[in-house]
Amino acid sequence: MSRFITLEGIDGVGKSTQARLLAAALRTEGHDVVLTREPGGSTGGDEIRRLVLEGDPDRWSAETEILLFTAARRDHLERLIEPALEAGKVVVCDRFADSTRVYQGLSRGDLCDKVDTLHNLMIGREPDLTVLIDVDPATGLERAKGREGGEERFEDFGMEFQERLRQGFLKLAERFDYRFRVVDGNGTPDEVAAEVLALARGALA
Repeated sequence: MSRFITLEGIDGVGKSTQARLLAAALRTEGHDVVLTREPGGSTGGDEIRRLVLEGDPDRWSAETEILLFTAARRDHLERLIEPALEAGKVVVCDRFADSTRVYQGLSRGDLCDKVDTLHNLMIGREPDLTVLIDVDPATGLERAKGREGGEERFEDFGMEFQERLRQGFLKLAERFDYRFRVVDGNGTPDEVAAEVLALARGALA
């Protein structure tokens, strides 16, 4: 049974870890799982990822980012997500369109209508289940900065930005309550993983 499951949240909540744990758990239960991420997941998407996640925080305007993320997502959708779903696989994705709705649509200006218009025109797909991992912004930012990687452009916007992101995701959870489920990300990775897996099992039932 094909299902499209996404994990969302502010920086440093553990989405990537939980996506890996979920994919591994579902595979042990007999599901054919494709694990992917955004931006990225395809050759074109990975090239755009480097453009938007590295460099100075003011490198791009929010409007330009919307176009870049949508281009990456379209390539990802065409080359990986849709073929996998059509083949009956479960796709677990670390971020999808909801991140663009929050990071560019809500948190850097009132651009929600532009994000939704472009999404409807070029993407046209929503997940079957979206798991929002929720933590305090201070905790998330501390974790994110502790990674010491090169993809810290959004973390460099600071605490106030992370707080706006969190509120934006919680508002989306209300707007799309038919597919969003909120998980407390303050537990151990195994505790969070158990709750995420239970939600995924429900979506697959």
